[in-house]
Amino acid sequence: MEFSKIIAVSGKPGLFEILSQTKTGVIVKSLLDDKRMPITATHNVSLLENIAIFTYEEDVPLAQVFKNIADKEDGKESISHKESANVLTSYFSEVLPDYDAERVYTSNIKKVIQWYNILAKADFDFATLLQEEVSTEEEE
Repeated sequence: MEFSKIIAVSGKPGLFEILSQTKTGVIVKSLLDDKRMPITATHNVSLLENIAIFTYEEDVPLAQVFKNIADKEDGKESISHKESANVLTSYFSEVLPDYDAERVYTSNIKKVIQWYNILAKADFDFATLLQEEVSTEEEE
């Protein structure tokens, strides 16, 4: 499973892996229940590799945040995304100490932790995250 093929679809729970492309969209597999379904151009889709978290200095790619969480949790699941706002923000400040607390809302932190836990349950290899990023930088 490649990080570059993981997407979030608005209105649909969980994360999806892109399997193939069609004329009208893509075929995806849910990481929650392994069901396959088509995603058309009418759906709002976000590639996880294109998402970044605001910090006071520069935006940090979501892959780096996931890597930080994986290092902290040894690749296992982290805390629940249903924890209180105080618990979530203090946890997130351990993972990404200089995140911009004014622009990164608790709802964003919940989503990041929820997505991380979905990937952890799907046995995603977080060690490959920065390797993919480095290899794409070398190609440019």
